[in-house]
Amino acid sequence: MLVEYLAQTPAGAPEALETVAAFDEALTHGFGRLSEPRQAALTGLAGAFGATPLGERLAEAAAKVLAGSPGDEYVAALAGGRSAALGAVHDALLGGLDDALGRQREPWQAPSASDSAPENLLNGVRTWLVELAVAGWRGVTEDLVGAADPMIEGLLAEPRLRRLAVLLDGFAAELRASSPILTLPQLPVRRWADLWSRAMLLAQPGFPASAGGQPVTGRFLPLGVDLHEHATALQAQVHGLLEAGGPPKLARISVSAPKVDTITGAAVWRLLRGYPQLLAALAERRSLDLTGMTLLGSGDLLWDEACAAAGEPADPFATARVQLAQAVAPAVPPLDRHPVRLAEPVFLEAHQFAAGGPLTVDADRISAAGPLTADLAAGASAMIGLLRWDAGRWLVQPLAVESTVKKKPVAAHSGDWAMGPSDPKAAKAEAAAGDAVGVLRERAGRLLRK
Repeated sequence: MLVEYLAQTPAGAPEALETVAAFDEALTHGFGRLSEPRQAALTGLAGAFGATPLGERLAEAAAKVLAGSPGDEYVAALAGGRSAALGAVHDALLGGLDDALGRQREPWQAPSASDSAPENLLNGVRTWLVELAVAGWRGVTEDLVGAADPMIEGLLAEPRLRRLAVLLDGFAAELRASSPILTLPQLPVRRWADLWSRAMLLAQPGFPASAGGQPVTGRFLPLGVDLHEHATALQAQVHGLLEAGGPPKLARISVSAPKVDTITGAAVWRLLRGYPQLLAALAERRSLDLTGMTLLGSGDLLWDEACAAAGEPADPFATARVQLAQAVAPAVPPLDRHPVRLAEPVFLEAHQFAAGGPLTVDADRISAAGPLTADLAAGASAMIGLLRWDAGRWLVQPLAVESTVKKKPVAAHSGDWAMGPSDPKAAKAEAAAGDAVGVLRERAGRLLRK
């Protein structure tokens, strides 16, 4: 059933994505100079919701923007409509996938209302985002980007707005690094529109600061680790099963560290040495015993080394074969309802990802920080991976594979080198890069002491 589903596209998804693409094109050139086709893109977005409770509000918002009155409440409504369209595509894809896998999913429980954040800070954010929308990406200047700096500084000083602050800080940095945007041959249109709309919604008064969590005690069985590498940051996201009474639950653990672009390959694990319990569990293929660790409604465990202890050996493939099919998936937070955020853990046999089939192996997502390679994935007999949806098709990102090398069975996992590489060549390269990590840490410590 899974293979048949992966070969299909949910009804209405292409049309919804076309509507969003047209809106993003209008946003690229700015609401202040809308040609006739770009005006139609705004009214088209509103028309797509004509039969829904959002329809009247979006129609009013589009009319106000087209009349030259882009108040932040109207621009925010359009951002909300764009996010809702992508959320509908996400829900259609995920709902169909859950049915194909026979996977149950918990309902979303809205967190309790948080204390209201300083309104002056939120007003400043919305004003800046409206100015971006009016100018369009092609009209963004260094002065416009620079206007965000004092606002971001104020946001960073307010703990309740830290999520919004980090988003805007990174967004402004991308815009600044791309300057002059007017001369760029190609823009990350979808990405910038995603960041812009997400920021606009987070800047609304009364938006929950975070999803509520509760302490859990039980056992975490890792399935694999997804390394997210950026020139200046690293995140390891460990997918696994949480046993805490009742059926197992899909859960994630995420830990991050700053980095520089010269630290690559197996050396990136050195940046995460502050999490020895987690890294040892990955490298030694062990479970983790958790006591009182916070679990969010999104399925994310807020990692705390003091709440974890090394458990028994736990082969990820044995876990996947025996328990993954019955695991309950977490709910998806409203702002995370976006096709690009789909990353569903699955266990696959070779015939499900064979060449020419409906499911393509995404070799570009395989990290160089482990022994798992594209060649091993291509010849695998079984795989633990993340199902993702990109550019209108399903892809599987390998986290672990079982294969045969020189007539001997092997299992390669993305986290095998978390405590250091076993391959001699990789160990030599890691040792050289490791010296750079030590030097950078010493210099950073020296600066902080001054």
